[in-house]
Amino acid sequence: MIEGILKSLTGIDGFDELTLGGLPTGRPTLVCGSAGCGKTLFASTFLFNGARLYDEPGVFVTFEERPVDIVANVESLGFDLQGLIDQSKIVIEHIAIDPSEVAEIGDYDLEALFLRLEFAVDQIGAKRIVLDTIESLFSAFSNPAILRAEIRRLFDWLKEKGLTAVITGERGDGTLTRQGLEEYVSDCVILLDHRVENQISTRRLRIVKYRGTAHGTNEYPFLIDEDGFSVLPVSSLGLGHKVFDERISTGVPDLDAMLTGGGFYRGSSILLTGVAGSGKSSLACMMADAACKRGERALYLSFEESEAQTVRNMKSIGTDLAKWLKNGQMRYIATRPTFYSLEMHLAIMLREISKFKPQLVVLDPISAFTGAAEISEVQAMLLRIVDYLKSNGITAVFTHLAHVQQAETDAGLSSLMDGWILLLNREANGEFNRELYLLKARGIAHSNQVREFVMSSGGIHLLEPYLGEGGALTGSARRNEESRARRAEAGRRSEVARLQDQVTQRRRRALAQIEALNADIEADESELRRLIDAEEIYLQQSRDDATAMARGRGMDLPAGKTDQD
Repeated sequence: MIEGILKSLTGIDGFDELTLGGLPTGRPTLVCGSAGCGKTLFASTFLFNGARLYDEPGVFVTFEERPVDIVANVESLGFDLQGLIDQSKIVIEHIAIDPSEVAEIGDYDLEALFLRLEFAVDQIGAKRIVLDTIESLFSAFSNPAILRAEIRRLFDWLKEKGLTAVITGERGDGTLTRQGLEEYVSDCVILLDHRVENQISTRRLRIVKYRGTAHGTNEYPFLIDEDGFSVLPVSSLGLGHKVFDERISTGVPDLDAMLTGGGFYRGSSILLTGVAGSGKSSLACMMADAACKRGERALYLSFEESEAQTVRNMKSIGTDLAKWLKNGQMRYIATRPTFYSLEMHLAIMLREISKFKPQLVVLDPISAFTGAAEISEVQAMLLRIVDYLKSNGITAVFTHLAHVQQAETDAGLSSLMDGWILLLNREANGEFNRELYLLKARGIAHSNQVREFVMSSGGIHLLEPYLGEGGALTGSARRNEESRARRAEAGRRSEVARLQDQVTQRRRRALAQIEALNADIEADESELRRLIDAEEIYLQQSRDDATAMARGRGMDLPAGKTDQD
């Protein structure tokens, strides 16, 4: 098995990942670029981190700036270079070369320079070295043959000493350096570029050459700020996205109910589009608030409104973001889209995400970038950040301003989204009312009903759809129709009650009549029974009387016979 070359970590955020381990150990690396692109700061960071983080002392050889100036310059990045100098972990060697004093003869060499470098290296046992800048060293040479030979000797000497070297060089006209030779003898060549387009500056890094190892070949934005030198290899992202089965709430229960199972999947990218004033930012803030309530972190990147303005506005719908900002669960960063280039915006956003490590990120609105760059560039930038967030399992919420009532975006981002919510303002009966459409929810069965979107001091609510004769009704038209329906229903209930009362009265009268008839029948039956009883008594009395008369005459009548017989 063939092992790759050894590498030394630079400690520069993103760069070591991009180069799969840093700079080649014991070999020279050329860092070239125009003035002000950050060559010296890159070299200083490499040297400082080597001494501070990896126990590799270093020598900084400067041919132009004074040591005191270098210490002051890197101090703005938070580097205590003087402290490492006092600890004998870094030595700054200032070698001033006056071209007028250098006599160019056939046997001229750099032996005096090598002696000074070797003494400085041995003094602290240096493992790293920086030469800043090489043009100052070779500015007196006009003979190409001697120049080539001396440059090669310098690079060979550095290799023999086993020093991991960073050599800075000014970019030439049509070449990477002024001499156009250093890049050929360097094992690694890094090009730094500081360009200005449309009055917006961008710093970019490209690895032109790296012998013996694979590396990224694209241009990558880099930052120089109070956190130091950092590179973000954003264009090397792929489709290695994390997938979750867990559902998370949007902060609006009515919206969660529209999604079978409740809420979107964690790690989803959700797009909120709509016209101005439709409630996009408010809904995005509700999602951030819901994340904080779950004990998660939320990062809000705003390109239109300040933190104080957003906090104040959300109070009107009963949501207090100030408490999350105060306890550190939420971070709010407000920046104008024209303040940086697209690449710099992307680099800063990804750096902030990497530092804060949120579970949810809001970009409000992404349409703010469409006026600052070409649509294709905006699409490329947004594609990178979507991939980055999905690759890290971070739920993303993007808002987009639509200038007309339509279900599309200028940035062409809808196809990348897992969820898409459209918010519209509808005019009816002289008033505007908000409507919500859940256009897309990948992997989730969801409602296709249009909901009225209502914001009040109690929060955000989605009203159940109300269908009138002309379609879905909202606002006062809905309330009027509901009032008319309630009146009609009240009338129907009143009529039913009247009919029920009428039937009851008729039943009562019928029952009373039945009772009267029953009483008459009972009276007639009673009279009939009395007559029957009287008849029976009469007949019995007649028989008794006949028997008595017969006995009075002294007649014995045969059984069953009467006087009439």
